[in-house]
Amino acid sequence: MAKNIVVPHLGDSVIEATIIKWTKQQGDLVKLGETVVELETEKANFEVAAEATGVLASIAKKTDEDVEVGDILGSIEVSVSKEDTKSDAEEAPKRTEAVPQPPAEEMPQKKQPEEEPRTRVTPVARNIAGQNEVDLSKVVPEGNRITKNDVEKHLESRRTREEIPQEASPEEEISETPVSPDIFPSLSQLTANKERRVKMSRRRRTIARRLVEAQQTAAILSTFNEIDMSNVMELRSRKKDAFQEKYGVKLGFSSFFIKASIGALKQFPEINAEIQEDEIVYKDYYDIGVAVGAEGGLVVPVIREADRKTFAQIEKEVRELAEKANANTLSLDEIFGGTFTITNGGVYGSLMSTPILNPPQVAILGLHKIEERPVAVNGDIVIKPMMYTALSYDHRIVDGKEAVQFLVRVKELIEDPETLLIEG
Repeated sequence: MAKNIVVPHLGDSVIEATIIKWTKQQGDLVKLGETVVELETEKANFEVAAEATGVLASIAKKTDEDVEVGDILGSIEVSVSKEDTKSDAEEAPKRTEAVPQPPAEEMPQKKQPEEEPRTRVTPVARNIAGQNEVDLSKVVPEGNRITKNDVEKHLESRRTREEIPQEASPEEEISETPVSPDIFPSLSQLTANKERRVKMSRRRRTIARRLVEAQQTAAILSTFNEIDMSNVMELRSRKKDAFQEKYGVKLGFSSFFIKASIGALKQFPEINAEIQEDEIVYKDYYDIGVAVGAEGGLVVPVIREADRKTFAQIEKEVRELAEKANANTLSLDEIFGGTFTITNGGVYGSLMSTPILNPPQVAILGLHKIEERPVAVNGDIVIKPMMYTALSYDHRIVDGKEAVQFLVRVKELIEDPETLLIEG
């Protein structure tokens, strides 16, 4: 008896995945619960386990193929039970003579599933087509449905046609001495052996799509401020050894900015909201996303109910989530959701940037490099460790006044960490 290997439910809003690799090959023995294939989704990798013990009888989808929830990846020939084996052994003597087979037309034929119409379109493909005004009737699919890859190839072909200059009409031709095409090498000749093509990972493609969607669907503006980091740095210097000895983790800047952001979000709840059709959904909980630049691309693991956690708990969780992100072992629950995001380009040396929203969130806080700069204090010029901060926000529900005041409140709490500790 064969049992199909099917793409399982991958989490809310995730409908497609890419096959990374098969951990078993056709003909291999597999055990119940053993991983047979690994998938890459837009959020995290996913292992598909065997639902029966037996032999991997077939592989229907190959590595690098895109699949959807419910697609059949392959099949397992379930191991025969002892009773069936015994029954087969008893019947074996009766089968020693060749039994004539009925003609092919008389043999019962296994009903094949009807092919799906070629006009079927995946949701992602339809979304991309709509954004780029693509007539799906003109898209030629490679398989029995129009996928995202089919639409992207159609778009690339359309762009190529648009870039090719039209031939000049006879009236527009200029009579000059013809130049031999051999004199000037083509671009492809100049770049031969100097280019390489690598297929984008599922995560990178998702990042690209979501960033474009964010730019197209939200009215994104950014406001800036600068923060004097002197008091936080002095506090960390005094408390870092005792903190690490007591909690087993370093006291970093993450916990300060997460706590400061929560304090500001409580004063400006629209920044912790989202838009759903014609309604604003205000969220009275604080799940803070912390952007991590992992090897496979940017991921945003989420610290759940960060307002209920201590500085030590936040620092431990930030470290653990960053380690999982780099090891590509984040679970779907650790990535989905989030009400507000913090991204720190300063760890890479960025002095100033404008972060892009993480939909459906309506704001994101960008942190940057701490740099000593001359600033005026009570009429005197002094050197201070300063950090530029940026808040990008969706102007559809967040006004400039609230955005500016939010960032000012974050500044006030960071520059007076004792207040932050008392209120947090």
